[in-house]
Amino acid sequence: MGSDVIRLGSRGSKLALWQAEHVRTEVTRHTGRKVEITKIKTTGDMILDVPLAKVGGKGLFVKEIEEALLSDRIDLAVHSMKDVPTDLPGGLEIVCITRREDPRDAFLSVKHARLEELPKCAKVGTSSLRRQTQLLSLRPDLEIGQLRGNLDTRIRKMEEGQYDAILLAAAGLRRLGWEGKIRQYLPTDLSIPAIGQGALGIEIRTADARTREAVAFLDDSDTAFAVRAERGFLKRLEGGCQVPIAAHGTIAGGIVTLVGLIGRPDGSEILRGRRSGNLSEAESIGVALAEELLSRGGKKILDEVYRESGQ
Repeated sequence: MGSDVIRLGSRGSKLALWQAEHVRTEVTRHTGRKVEITKIKTTGDMILDVPLAKVGGKGLFVKEIEEALLSDRIDLAVHSMKDVPTDLPGGLEIVCITRREDPRDAFLSVKHARLEELPKCAKVGTSSLRRQTQLLSLRPDLEIGQLRGNLDTRIRKMEEGQYDAILLAAAGLRRLGWEGKIRQYLPTDLSIPAIGQGALGIEIRTADARTREAVAFLDDSDTAFAVRAERGFLKRLEGGCQVPIAAHGTIAGGIVTLVGLIGRPDGSEILRGRRSGNLSEAESIGVALAEELLSRGGKKILDEVYRESGQ
């Protein structure tokens, strides 16, 4: 294959391919180099009949793609940062994080315009313990239904009447041009987003200087610092995307502010905290906030969650 061709690995979902096409277009426009997309099926794509929290493990949506990078079958991968574990395989690196799309959770429903308008005991679909925890703390009467599959599958299930409402990341819907389906954006103080939600990460082999140079322009420093703080929080908690934790970083005037959460899946107990500091301290702010929540009872909650899920 010619040295001017960059091989990009992507999951095969509509959203993953949109993200891959977006990066392909930008890289070609910026560097003139050709980018070819290879579809790769991940463990998370193959196991659709089991809730993610029960599958266990980390990197369910990235492992096979990282293996393709390490074996030199592809040169770069585009990931949703919320899917990327904090410990990367040796020889691989997230070299840039793109400008963040809307990080909020979105409320979708055929009949109801807002979360507050859901009738008593309505059924809400989500595959996220993080969303479930925060939702049940507000509305313990609601019934949570496990919702897996690609975005179009999830929306179809709602439209068929299997759920009164569903919760999804606003970013994916907006990227696909489906923001018209969003009835309500949930404020981040009501539903703290997942770590890295709305941000894309570009992963390459550390030694591949040519690809690094080709994608460097995609990095957005504010997003990168915010996500670094969030991932510091995640790393200290040793959590994957299947545990009831959340963190969201924002940048203003050279200061990063991080809000974080640990909760019980039934919403009966939620611990929240907030920390701020200089950009250079982004990761350590995340670690410090995690330590604070662990000491306030978060360790007990997470130990119970892991025990119940057999992780």
